[in-house]
Amino acid sequence: MASEKNLNEKKVIVEEIVDNIKNSESVILFQYQGLSVSEMTELRNKLNEVGSSVKIYKNTLLKRALDDLKINMDDFLAGPNAMLFGKTLLEPIKIIADYAKDHDKLSIRVGIISGDVADINTIKEYASIPSREGLLTMLAGGMIQYVKDLAISLKLYAEQLEGKEN
Repeated sequence: MASEKNLNEKKVIVEEIVDNIKNSESVILFQYQGLSVSEMTELRNKLNEVGSSVKIYKNTLLKRALDDLKINMDDFLAGPNAMLFGKTLLEPIKIIADYAKDHDKLSIRVGIISGDVADINTIKEYASIPSREGLLTMLAGGMIQYVKDLAISLKLYAEQLEGKEN
């Protein structure tokens, strides 16, 4: 039978998982088996740059935390899993999706995005959204076209007025 000390340690870990999930915009559950230590370190460093972290918990403790949050991910809690906790929505998803493309050993399984369970297809859709800077560039490019058209129209109108005066 488990000692009181072990039970308390497990409760603390479950509470930590619950807090991490509640305080994260994006949570991704992924398999990492087969990645080297240096590859995992590289992934952790990339995610740290955007304020995200990767934690590895026992599946039984993870299941207890998910049960406390009334989230069902039981189908994915087999084998060695890691959890990505992202403080922002898009950047961590984009980083892990790009990393998974380059490293076939990393397999994204399921996620929690803004409190809702997201399957792999939903995660891929989020990963395909351009970054904030990319969206702003697209917006500016679209707006510049209107300014350019206005400038051409004004120039033609000015030339037309000059032609009437002569």
